[in-house]
Order: sequence, then structure tokens, then C-alpha cells
Amino acid sequence: MFKRHPSLVKQVKDYLKQHILDSRFDDNRLPPETELAADLGVSRNTIRDALTQLETEGIIFRKQGAGTFINQAGILVKTRLEEIVLYQDMIEQYGYSPTVKLLNVSEQPISSPVAENLHLGSETTVLLVEKLFLADNTPVIYTCTHIPPQYITQPYQPHALKLPIYQFIAQYCDQEFAYYLTEIVPVMVTELLRTTLQLSFNQNALVSFSEIGYNQEGSPVVQAYSYFRNDMLKLQLVRRLP
Repeated sequence: MFKRHPSLVKQVKDYLKQHILDSRFDDNRLPPETELAADLGVSRNTIRDALTQLETEGIIFRKQGAGTFINQAGILVKTRLEEIVLYQDMIEQYGYSPTVKLLNVSEQPISSPVAENLHLGSETTVLLVEKLFLADNTPVIYTCTHIPPQYITQPYQPHALKLPIYQFIAQYCDQEFAYYLTEIVPVMVTELLRTTLQLSFNQNALVSFSEIGYNQEGSPVVQAYSYFRNDMLKLQLVRRLP
């Protein structure tokens, strides 16, 4: 039933999550771990690890001696900030049809913050990739990504840069992407952001991500900035007591 890749735990987690979203479990609770393990043909440890991930996401909660229950409030959270989510998928989760446009690809002098974050010299250039994500033809996310050209080891066509950057890095830079270190930053709307995202004049601030992408060795390989129209996309997370 389940394949080797992605990990078995992730496959089971996604399977259970979809069943929860489809309201396939009765009485707002999941069957016991042993029953789930038998039904899915996996070990109880796999089930337990998958449930732990769902609990971390706020999708379920467990009561000692009582069982595993569905957290209805957690289901309402469409965007998980603790996971790398494709922006197209994020847009679809809000009921829109996504489109991605490649606005600009050009080699630029590196700025001081990017040089510092990527451990590069100030004389280095970077490949600037600007993309616009639309929801039903309305711009909702604008991204600027800086990639050191020396990391690109494979020939590529411009449309390849429409890929999620972590996928581009893996395919064309011979780098095994590991994670983003993300800072959530409020920004004042500039004329560029207002024009690009088609903002009204009463929208003066946006939520943005400032992200450094790291490879498996822990070295920074990409700097990315994302700007969100929070009137159309809500960035949410479930916070729990430790």
C-alpha cells in the first residue's frame, strides 16, 4: 500500500490526515494504534510517530487512557508555518486556482546582508529570481530569491526557475537541500510591492518571510524573500502549552 519514498511515517501521516479532513473517522476520534497498524499494514511505532506529527500540527490531541481525538480547530488552519509548503498548494488550500509567473532572472551585484547570510564576499554576484504567484489571476505572493551562480552546475532553461527553489537547487546545483531558517518580518509597502501585488492605497504593511536555505552540510545556499497579501492568505499556526 505504501511506497519506500517518501518516508513511511510521512505517508501514514498524510493518509490519516486526509481521512480526518474527509470526516472518515466516527465520533471525532481515531481508532486505537494497534487497529490502525493492522489496517495499514505498518508497525505500531510507525503509527505512533505519524500521530506525534499530527499532534504537533494541532490536527489531533491525545488523552491518556481515553484515546486519540480530532482537534476541529486545528483542521481550520490551512497554512502550516512549520513546514515547507508549495505556494501553489497554499493558494489551492484557500480555494483559488494558482498560477506562477517568472518576472525577472538576472545577475546582480550582491547586497551586504545577502553576502553575509550566504558567507560570500562583497564582490560576488548573485542570480536574482523574481516570481509572482497569483490566485484566480490576483497577485498574492511576490518572491525574490538570490542564488550564487557558482552553485549552478547543470544547464537549465529559464522555465526551470518556476520550480520551487529548493527543487531547483537539488536538480541544477547538485546540492541536497535540508531546511529554511525563516524570520517572519512585517514590512512597509513600497511602491514596487504596491504595484506588483496590486495593493490598494490603504494597505500599508505586509507580512514577509526572510529565509536562508541550507544544504545537508549546514551551509547556506540560497537567500529568499517572500511577501504575502494577508488580506487573501492567512498565515496561521497552532500554539500549545509545553
